Amino acid sequence: MNGNTTETEKLQDLSSLGIPEEELFSRVESDKLAAEKITAPRYSYWHSVFRVFFRKKINIVILGLLAVIVVFAYIYPMFSNYDRFSSVLTEGGKHLTPEKAMELHPDDAKIHWILGSGGVGESTFDAIWTGSRISLSLAFICAIINMAIGVVLGAVWGFSKRFDLIMQEVYNIIGNVPYILLISVIVMLLSASFWSLVFALTVTGWLGIAYFIRTQVVIIRDREYNLASRCLGTSIFRIAMKNILPFMVSVIVTLAATEIPSYISYEVFLSYIGLTMSDISLGKLIGTAQPSMFTPGMQLEFWAPVAIASIITIVLYVVGQNLGDASDPRTHM
Repeated sequence: MNGNTTETEKLQDLSSLGIPEEELFSRVESDKLAAEKITAPRYSYWHSVFRVFFRKKINIVILGLLAVIVVFAYIYPMFSNYDRFSSVLTEGGKHLTPEKAMELHPDDAKIHWILGSGGVGESTFDAIWTGSRISLSLAFICAIINMAIGVVLGAVWGFSKRFDLIMQEVYNIIGNVPYILLISVIVMLLSASFWSLVFALTVTGWLGIAYFIRTQVVIIRDREYNLASRCLGTSIFRIAMKNILPFMVSVIVTLAATEIPSYISYEVFLSYIGLTMSDISLGKLIGTAQPSMFTPGMQLEFWAPVAIASIITIVLYVVGQNLGDASDPRTHM
């Protein structure tokens, strides 16, 4: 009772101040839209991806190394004016060590002869980066074609049972043929050129990617929101593009990380066994320099392109794998 009396006295004291009620209290309007807003920090998917990716210092180092490789592969050849046969008539200019090559070409920049000269007197350093440009371009073009076809068809393949029946038979027939054997036969039938190698690597290269995406789609195709979309009459293609693929970004990036270096490996292997293209590539440099592998004073002709090819494949793989991990929303917490 005493407590209630005290509260009443306080109210009476407020009323005795002579202040109108309108000044003591104000009406608060109800805003339904504001009430439904969630007070949480804004979430940006790609901002979170790059935040997680650059959180690891090793990724910054690897990305810097990749930038150096791209600069030397695509920009340096524009200024080096590389010509494989420019020194073919120079007496004593073949298979030289870096020191002897610099002595023979004192007027040239030393960077051109930092790895010595090759079998026709060409700069090994310039040849490597010209070949890297060809090999990287081949890898990127094949990856874009195979990933685009494989991801789209794989998404539809996993969602359409009719399409699944057809594609399963295609995969059982073509998928059991060794990929490297199929590539070799196609390159032998066609002229060994850049675009014929692109055709050989992409004519069936998308099939394995499509089957992998199909398996991932089967796992998530029967979730509630996909069933609801089908009940509303949404087409299978739209469901695959809008409801499924956005949830597989990390899987697709990780898959691309393994695909890009593999095309460089295929090109190097084909050149090593003699199915080389006419353009200078890392594979062709390795294949032609094979006799110099253990020849004293000539080892750089072989081991330098081998080292560059290995570094490129490792860097591309590591960057892709780490970017794939960062693309997983579960790592954004």
